[in-house]
Amino acid sequence: MNDLLSRYAECVFWMARYVERAENVARILDVHETFTRDRTGSVNWSSVVTIHADDERFYATHPQASAKAVVDFYLLDPENPTSIFSSIRAARDNARTLRPLISTEMWTHINVFYNTMKSMTPADVSMTGLSQTCSIIKENCQTHFGITEGTFYRDASWYFYLMGKYLERADQTSRILDIKYNILTPREPADASAIDASQWNALLRSVAGYHAFRRTHPRGLSPAAVAQFLLFDSSFPRSVTMCFRQVDDMVHRLRARFGLRNGAVALERLDEVRAAMDQHTIDDVLREGLHEFSDWIQRQALDLTADIQRDFFG
Repeated sequence: MNDLLSRYAECVFWMARYVERAENVARILDVHETFTRDRTGSVNWSSVVTIHADDERFYATHPQASAKAVVDFYLLDPENPTSIFSSIRAARDNARTLRPLISTEMWTHINVFYNTMKSMTPADVSMTGLSQTCSIIKENCQTHFGITEGTFYRDASWYFYLMGKYLERADQTSRILDIKYNILTPREPADASAIDASQWNALLRSVAGYHAFRRTHPRGLSPAAVAQFLLFDSSFPRSVTMCFRQVDDMVHRLRARFGLRNGAVALERLDEVRAAMDQHTIDDVLREGLHEFSDWIQRQALDLTADIQRDFFG
């Protein structure tokens, strides 16, 4: 692959995905505890497990989705591949392989970040300390992205980094919207007055979209407006449309700027995905079924990952 070994390309792709995944999980845990209490003051933590499709793995070792069990599972459990600890450990492992390519600042930060996670105690992941711990994790992830943006050399590896980051975002946004929409939307039109605005605001906060949403919808809130924003708003950097557009752009740039001949299969799939996104309105999606549409998005993200793996990483 020209001057970039496929091994390095794969490591930088997954390093970006793992850090993005860690930030997303931290956001979900933080928002879930802080903003999603129902009228009785309780929180349904099982939806966090469902978002990550971890039901089988989680319930194999936990009898119920209590707050402590879910938080322990997603923060520091080294046996859970979707935990924040596992994600940062995997990102650091990939960064170690990338030492010839990344800056000293990048390596130092991700190494310190990993050691911070490794040194966390039960008190750090208790419910009283959860918000502060999640803030530390989010800030470390954002610092990683900032250092990377400011120091990473703009060769082909940069485009693989962005490709991994945006693919992970598309998948995570669609998962959160899928699960939360079905939980929060009233089952009958007559129950529309029962919409809990605080819960929908929490959904937006879980993808760092609350303030951006309010720029386009300064007053009022509806489930359809939130779904439209997260799926189709081309100006919001975590919307599914924006993420797939960025992945498409990265593959085109790799082929045009660096003469890579592979990637045609991924581009064909991206053309189909982007065409489907352009042809659907939110009314179409809700009429045909948001769950089915979100499931389709997640399958496309998985298939695109396989296409990229096969075409570029060997």
